[in-house]
Amino acid sequence: MTPPYLKPGDKIGIVSTARKISREELQPAVECFQKEGFEIVFGKNLFKELNQFSGTDDERAEDFQLMMDNSEIKAVLCARGGYGTVRIIDKLDFTTFRKNPKWVCGFSDVTVLHSHIWQNFEVETIHSIMPVQLKKLGGESDAAKTLVKSLKGEGLNYQFPVHPLNRSGNAEAVIVGGNLSILYSLLGSVSDIDTAGKILFLEDIDEYLYHIDRMMMAMKRAGKLDKLKGLVIGGMSDMKDNTIPFGKNAEEIIVDAVKEYNFPVCFNFPAGHIDTNCAIYLGRKVKLEVLNTNSSLSF
Repeated sequence: MTPPYLKPGDKIGIVSTARKISREELQPAVECFQKEGFEIVFGKNLFKELNQFSGTDDERAEDFQLMMDNSEIKAVLCARGGYGTVRIIDKLDFTTFRKNPKWVCGFSDVTVLHSHIWQNFEVETIHSIMPVQLKKLGGESDAAKTLVKSLKGEGLNYQFPVHPLNRSGNAEAVIVGGNLSILYSLLGSVSDIDTAGKILFLEDIDEYLYHIDRMMMAMKRAGKLDKLKGLVIGGMSDMKDNTIPFGKNAEEIIVDAVKEYNFPVCFNFPAGHIDTNCAIYLGRKVKLEVLNTNSSLSF
């Protein structure tokens, strides 16, 4: 199901399901969306603090719940990632959202929401930049522009460079996924994503290489890789190694995990913990082409 696209004058809610945030950090995002003709509504608990979190679990859950249930709010942006969304997901009641869906946007820790919403309700969501990043990147960045385009329904089509580890081919299927560490943490839960017949998108940051291998092995053993139509890899940023090297980089680890399968695989997709964090409609059918000259993903 595709939520209604936004038009000028619509209200966008900002909440934080994870780490705390300040009003100052959000000001550039507010200005960006107001310039596009949208009205910004902050969650009532948005600026509360409890250690690293934006308030207690109940307060963060309440903010998201109120935004889901408010018919005037047409999209919900998660202010930032970090950690904490998994602590509130089971507190949420999606009854109203299921009847009247709206766009839920973000990435990284927000993968919990992407995965849970698609798996349980088959509602599309937007994997995208989050408001906190607009302070650095600005409203004219590709990341910000593609989020606005996706909210307006203006279409998303990407071409990106080849990578020596790509496996050529074409696929057309629904795209799902997000942050590898989060998907790994959801295995076996009610939020665990079904990847059979899908194109899987993965990205991650700040992980030890052996942990990337561990997570890919877990995904493989859980049957998440063998029935894919395609695999799209975004940023694998700031990876770490031990004193005794693991011996492969993140991309090589991923290739090794899927070497026995025949679906197309591509790297260099401009999304994840990188400045060119372009928006993706998760839960929507896409066309993937991995060629010797370039790769493309078209919605």
